[in-house]
Amino acid sequence: MTVATSAEATGVLQLRAVTKAFPGVVANDAIDLDVVPGEIHALLGENGAGKSTLMKVLYGYYQPTSGAILVDGHAVDLKTPHDARRLRIGMVFQNFTLVPALTVAENVALALPSLPFVLPRADLARWIEEISERYGFGIRPGARVAELSLGERQKVEILKLLLGEARYLIFDEPTSVLAPHEIHELLAVFRRLRADGLAVVFITHKLREVLEVADRITVLRRGRVVASLPADGASEAQLVRLMLGNDKYELHQSRADPGPVPAGEPLLELAAVDVPDPAGRVHLRGISLAVRAGEILGIAGVAGNGQVELGETILGLRRCSAGRVLLRGVDVTRAGTARRLAAGLAFVPEDPLRLGAIPTMTVLENLVLAERRNFQGPAGLRMRWEQARNAAHEMALDLGFALPRFDAPAGVLSGGNVQRVVFARELARKPAVLVCFYPTRGLDVPSATAAREVMLRQRAAGAAIVLVSEDLDELFAMSDELAVMHMGRVVGSFRPAETTPEAVGFLMTGGGAPAHAHA
Repeated sequence: MTVATSAEATGVLQLRAVTKAFPGVVANDAIDLDVVPGEIHALLGENGAGKSTLMKVLYGYYQPTSGAILVDGHAVDLKTPHDARRLRIGMVFQNFTLVPALTVAENVALALPSLPFVLPRADLARWIEEISERYGFGIRPGARVAELSLGERQKVEILKLLLGEARYLIFDEPTSVLAPHEIHELLAVFRRLRADGLAVVFITHKLREVLEVADRITVLRRGRVVASLPADGASEAQLVRLMLGNDKYELHQSRADPGPVPAGEPLLELAAVDVPDPAGRVHLRGISLAVRAGEILGIAGVAGNGQVELGETILGLRRCSAGRVLLRGVDVTRAGTARRLAAGLAFVPEDPLRLGAIPTMTVLENLVLAERRNFQGPAGLRMRWEQARNAAHEMALDLGFALPRFDAPAGVLSGGNVQRVVFARELARKPAVLVCFYPTRGLDVPSATAAREVMLRQRAAGAAIVLVSEDLDELFAMSDELAVMHMGRVVGSFRPAETTPEAVGFLMTGGGAPAHAHA
């Protein structure tokens, strides 16, 4: 088993005039793209620009409506991902396709192009160890995937591609769930893949990472390629202008000093909260947190370390076995979700389509769902849709970013666009306490900045905000106080100025922060 090297991987993978249309929308419009071995290629664009769709066409997940895909100059027909893998095209999705109960070797075996009846375990272990050593993965073949960090699981996904002899590697938002040191490790892996003559294509919204590691950048806007340029000499401001198509947007890296933390009573308080998980996953233990009016509490942690359980406890979906939850000074430990929402709590969930929106309803119906009684006619027999539409337009104006078409079903929207809808609806309620899970995940640069500015305006108006994010730059820029979670516990609490992203990243992944990492 070998990995393709520069001597072998000489062919260019080409898309020529590729169009992909769905009912009512053209996701990709006559796109030309070259994927060159020995090159790292970044794909940028706003939400809905067609990035993920294009890569799924390249991986055989979707078939193009028209146009051609060529490998080594020959047209190919990719009807399935199996066809793509046969041509040595591999893809790592945001949601990893691993079986947690199986070992690394067993997961890799399932992805081999041809799985033998008798698994050559010794050979497979040796191959994994060789590639792991070559790329600095540090992955043991016998390790259970359930015991690995997200960064390590991502390396297993890369192992699967390499042992499948892929030479064109596609990554969809590969750093979105990683701690800072894991991001550095992944970018180092990209460089090594490039040095070995492989082609790397990655979708991202993180412009600094693009400029740090990419050789070429392609920018999509509204389904078309608007620029393909060398990374050398490009700037963040230039890339944002290309994504937006105008010069009006200013890139904001940080915010002004938020000022001192208010000394008033907390609007939301968790006191020594203990919440067992019936499924035996994450047990919240001894959680004590408080958020005051006009304060943002940031929650940092690798996914799966209790953030979801924390949010569900605040919302009233999980019951405490010990401790108390107070909302605006009132003990709501035993209160249900409806009472907490009525008391001024708003919630943007981790999975907005599954937990925050109804897929079969339109964008407009989802926007007014919480306040639908305000738009009902006499006896509730009909809806005043024009009035509801005007209110939805006001939501969009308040947010500062565009909402999807009001008549589109939520179920056909991209994740970022569903996030916009749920975020707009919850903010329109003018909550006293706002709990936001990954509010900018999947949003393009201008929409993410607009969302952050809305949260800051809510903070200035006296709201207490709990911000759970996988983006440490965002947490450091937004938070007045920062708490770090690992394995269901709060393992550190700081003012952002008192620590560094590196120190927080090590706490997130279960290690003590190195001495040199502290501010």
